[in-house]
Amino acid sequence: MLKRILILAAALGLFLACAPKQAAPKVMARAVPERADDFVFENNLIAGRFYGKALEGNPTSPGIDIWVKLPGALVADEWYKNAVEGDDANYYHRDHGGKDCYKVAVSLGGGASAPLIDGTLRYPTTNYRSCEVLVQTPDSVTFVLHYPAWDAAEGISVALDKEVTVVADSYFCQVRDTWTFTGTDSLTVAAGFKLHNAQPTVEASLQEVDRVAIWEHASDQSVEPEEGMIGVAVVMPGAEDSFFSEELDHALLTRTVVSGEVVSYSFGSCWSKGDIAQAAAWFQVVSEL
Repeated sequence: MLKRILILAAALGLFLACAPKQAAPKVMARAVPERADDFVFENNLIAGRFYGKALEGNPTSPGIDIWVKLPGALVADEWYKNAVEGDDANYYHRDHGGKDCYKVAVSLGGGASAPLIDGTLRYPTTNYRSCEVLVQTPDSVTFVLHYPAWDAAEGISVALDKEVTVVADSYFCQVRDTWTFTGTDSLTVAAGFKLHNAQPTVEASLQEVDRVAIWEHASDQSVEPEEGMIGVAVVMPGAEDSFFSEELDHALLTRTVVSGEVVSYSFGSCWSKGDIAQAAAWFQVVSEL
């Protein structure tokens, strides 16, 4: 009997040794209630977050906060764990193979969107208030963030469902924004990124009718200096206009929609300490999207 058990155990061990190993996930996305209701997303090249309810007022902003990182492993969970459970609340603002060195404040950050009415970006009056992960595989994750209706202008009420897909091995995430509104027949929607004119940070830029991109110095060095450069871009097929606005402190792509219509675009970023070290290389990636 013992001999039979040993033979079966050896066979099981051989089977497990020869069985295909599960590949480590290259993407993740989740709500982070333990850290001010952030919603974090990441693949093996990029990472970032959206602001949730607990951060309203500090800031209340739809902006995408870019986290730079070296290509390879997923790091966001580790950074959050050390910031929340460790003795350094600024852990993810320090360089551990990447960090948060991008200033969002009240803006579109690195690729969000908002109504553009009478020449002004009309931001939501809350951060995202609910979320769902729709699809999750080792190489792709799709989630949706819900922004409740707000008064974007006198007599105009607007709500946003922002669906984002993060795929492995890409510097870009795909967005499907569903805009619903009352009080007007159509709405101009602008997607883009903050220019940080106050610093200033931008070293080079790219502008075409359906895409805008920059190569800039880090905009937030409040915790420790940053020597690397950051590439940021937004690409919107079918955009009606693109422009860099010093007054709005943003680069924007615009499109006019009716209520219930979906606006599709992509936002992306890179870090010069990774695989894209120069502005020309980043603009080439953007041009080929």
